[in-house]
Amino acid sequence: MPDLDEELVEANAAFYAAFEQRDLDAMSEVWLHEDHVVCTHPGWASLHGWAAVASSWFALFQGDGQMQFILTKIQATVRGDLGWVTVDENLIAGPQAQTVAAVNLFERHGGRWKLVLHVGSGIAAG
Repeated sequence: MPDLDEELVEANAAFYAAFEQRDLDAMSEVWLHEDHVVCTHPGWASLHGWAAVASSWFALFQGDGQMQFILTKIQATVRGDLGWVTVDENLIAGPQAQTVAAVNLFERHGGRWKLVLHVGSGIAAG
């Protein structure tokens, strides 16, 4: 029996790899393409449905600056066909750095974890 927590952590890592690489195809592969998906980027209103979520990634990937995530405080939990990962995203983007607390919720479809909810909330300095 595969370790479901490890599969969930790998699916979560694929999300951040797609983000760092600004790879729309890889980001599309990570997400479930359904109306019930939700994404809340730090400082944004929540986006509902795959079309709105996909459009947000397209907009975010238009910049030319490089991004790197150093993920800390990773916790993965599986309950049936749902799994979630809480993580601190330590983002380095050019000369700027910030930390975002995130929750990523996945649903298992066809034996694969698909992202259905991403919520990122900036952490105040100090």
